[in-house]
Amino acid sequence: MINFIKGYFLVTLWAIIVITLCAMPQKSFNGTPHFEGMDKLAHTGFFFVFSTLMYFGNGYYFGNRMSKFWSIVLVVAFSILFGLFTEGIQKYIFTDRSADLWDLFADLVGTGMGSFAFLMLYRQPRTLSYK
Repeated sequence: MINFIKGYFLVTLWAIIVITLCAMPQKSFNGTPHFEGMDKLAHTGFFFVFSTLMYFGNGYYFGNRMSKFWSIVLVVAFSILFGLFTEGIQKYIFTDRSADLWDLFADLVGTGMGSFAFLMLYRQPRTLSYK
C-alpha cells in the first residue's frame, strides 16, 4: 500500500491541480497573454505531464511485473477517463466553463506524446530508475 501511495502521489497531486484549474472561471484567465488555441495547448501539456507521471507511477509500483503494452493500455485508459471527467465537470458542475470535444482530442494528443516519450525511454532501461 505504501508503494502504491509513493508511486501515484505525484500523478494524484497533478490531477488535483488540473481539476482546480478546470474549476476556475474563464474570466480569471483574461489577464494572461494568449493566442488562438492556447487552451488546447494547455490541455495537451496537462495531459503530457499526467501521462508521464502515470508511467513513472506504474514503474515504481509494478516494477518489472507490468509489460510495456499493459502499462500503455492502463495509462491511455485512465487518461481518457480523466479527460472525460474534466470535460464533464466543466459542462455540468462549473457552468461558466465550456466543454469541448476538441479539448478531449488535445488531452489525447498529450497522452500520445507522453506514451511516445515512454516508449523512447523504455528502450534504455538505465535511464528509468524508479527506486
